[in-house]
Amino acid sequence: MATSDISGLLGRRSFLRLGVGVAATVGLTACSSGSGPVAGARIGPGSPKVADAERARRIAGARTTSTTLTAVTSEVDLGGVRVQTWSYGQLPGREIRVRRGDVLKVELKNQLPEPTSVHWHGIALRNDMDGVPGLTQEDIRPGASFTYEFAVPDAGTYFFHPHSGVQLDRGLYAPLIVEDPADGAEYDTELVVVLDDLVDGTERTPDEVLEELKKNGMGGMSGMDHGSMPGMSMPKSELLGGDAGDVTYPHVLANGRTFRDPQTIEVKAGQRVRLRLINAASDTAFRVGLPGARLRVTHTDGFPVEPKEADVVLLAMGERLDAVVTMPEGAAPLLALAEGRDMYAQVVLRNPVTQMAPAGEVAVKQLAALPVLMATELRAAEQVALPVKQPDVVHDLVLEGPGQKYDWTINGKAYNPDDGLPIKEGQYVRLKFSNKSQMFHPMHLHGHTFQVRGDGGAGARKDTVLVLPGRAVEVDFTADNPGQWLTHCHNVYHGEAGMMSVVSYVE
Repeated sequence: MATSDISGLLGRRSFLRLGVGVAATVGLTACSSGSGPVAGARIGPGSPKVADAERARRIAGARTTSTTLTAVTSEVDLGGVRVQTWSYGQLPGREIRVRRGDVLKVELKNQLPEPTSVHWHGIALRNDMDGVPGLTQEDIRPGASFTYEFAVPDAGTYFFHPHSGVQLDRGLYAPLIVEDPADGAEYDTELVVVLDDLVDGTERTPDEVLEELKKNGMGGMSGMDHGSMPGMSMPKSELLGGDAGDVTYPHVLANGRTFRDPQTIEVKAGQRVRLRLINAASDTAFRVGLPGARLRVTHTDGFPVEPKEADVVLLAMGERLDAVVTMPEGAAPLLALAEGRDMYAQVVLRNPVTQMAPAGEVAVKQLAALPVLMATELRAAEQVALPVKQPDVVHDLVLEGPGQKYDWTINGKAYNPDDGLPIKEGQYVRLKFSNKSQMFHPMHLHGHTFQVRGDGGAGARKDTVLVLPGRAVEVDFTADNPGQWLTHCHNVYHGEAGMMSVVSYVE
């Protein structure tokens, strides 16, 4: 698309942000400690370079998978509890399943009372399809529609959700599974499990929660700590190094249902089940496991790892994890414990000849006492590992908050789409996330996967990494997907309160 076409599509204000000729005052350096106006010409979503990168991803004769997605206001059944929320027609939304290399074409019809969008979480897709209003596209207005079309280059477990305000904390999410034709030898069947925390449809909407957090803030409230603000819970977690959440939730869900009336799946004893676990929550990390059965972890954020056995795994918001478990005799509850909260969700795996009630407190306590594996402890499989080498450019991202009005910042600044962390195509880039706050932050990078750099060099290939309080995490990636890409905390309230920045490709 030519520059003049961008201007016509997005309007003057968005064109100044997104076009390929934005002027700036700060140059590209080998090492940066902050974001600011970006020097030179930004490579915007309408740049020919974005189209060229998409053409390079397209495979001759690739299949196109087409579907329609309708965002609606609706009543959903959480298992004996019915709530009004926004959804894609059900909770979670209907799974989209494609093969690696396919072209995915999705028409989103917006029947909501507010603008919306769709972000394809974890997919290294073309920049103009990334679904970030004000950065890569305009809002999809009520009554309007927008068609997303892009090649899907990597197999794995992904999901999709809006990037419009705090809409993720409604029922607007669904799995996106990208199959690898080589998969299947190590398991007999699959189970996709989407975890969530839900406040919408109860006493408050997510927008009201965010406004309440901003209104009460922290300034001048002597003797009050992070968790004691009105409207905020006080969950604490030794595992997460401090505060475990900001919002009081009436429900946590597994595949859209509460623990009292869980989904039940029939699995024969001895069958190997590939679990595709997705944390679509907005403010809650989960410990996941099956009492009495060990997990063989095989993937994180879609990419294979050196297999590792675990009793329990931790998923922060935005993370996905695949594991194979052998079905024991009888039945087994797959438990998801909301970290730092006295809550859990579950899916029951049941032998067809066995009857089993949902898990009780004994099983929950057993799981809570087991050791926990975090994704940052995993190592990438050899075939997907990035080289260990010195980066061409390093950007420091200091994570802080909350400020006086629930401000969460990166490098002392709230999100401004006109600012950015400049990089150039072909560079080997390092991001160093340093958490100066008292709460964990799952930091997500759009449009790329990075490699976590831990002890001994290489960690897992991921797109979302957990950064604990007082800790720093370094991640590396190759700048091979031009455009303007968000990096942000996947606590939706932290992100919307400012903890977002732009990784900005420049000429």
